[in-house]
Amino acid sequence: MSSVTVELELPHDWDQFRMPDALKARLTDLLDQQDNGLGLSDTERGEAQALTELSDILSLMKLRAESAERRQR
Repeated sequence: MSSVTVELELPHDWDQFRMPDALKARLTDLLDQQDNGLGLSDTERGEAQALTELSDILSLMKLRAESAERRQR
């Protein structure tokens, strides 16, 4: 796996560094649909996968940014 270093200006209020509410609601709807046995179309499954990956990436970025901030203090 290769890595790339990117510098970003991030909000100091880490609670703001999260997936937007509308996307979170869509992911919840898709997962609820699946959990209720209704199944997902291929498009919906792809959408759920992409939203899950986005959530994971944002969480990882937030954790790494918080860690970097603690090291700078």
